[in-house]
Amino acid sequence: MARESVKARQRKREAMVAKFAEKRAALKAAGDYAALDKLPKNSSAVRLKNRCQLTGRPKGYMRHFGICRVIFREMALDGKIPGVRKASW
Repeated sequence: MARESVKARQRKREAMVAKFAEKRAALKAAGDYAALDKLPKNSSAVRLKNRCQLTGRPKGYMRHFGICRVIFREMALDGKIPGVRKASW
């Protein structure tokens, strides 16, 4: 499980990306790179890291569900994810 500070930093980045998304898109379309450079660095979407929404784990992230493989397995076995069950053949 990630430290609380790491998870908080990620949430802060996500909020900043959402806040500046329109402005950033408009500046890119206009080709005003000087103004783009003056925006906060954390407002860029490339600075986001895919992390588990529940634990903050950066590795083993499943994009479709938004959680890591460890939590996915636990939730799937408990029946908390609709339509997912353990394979047997």
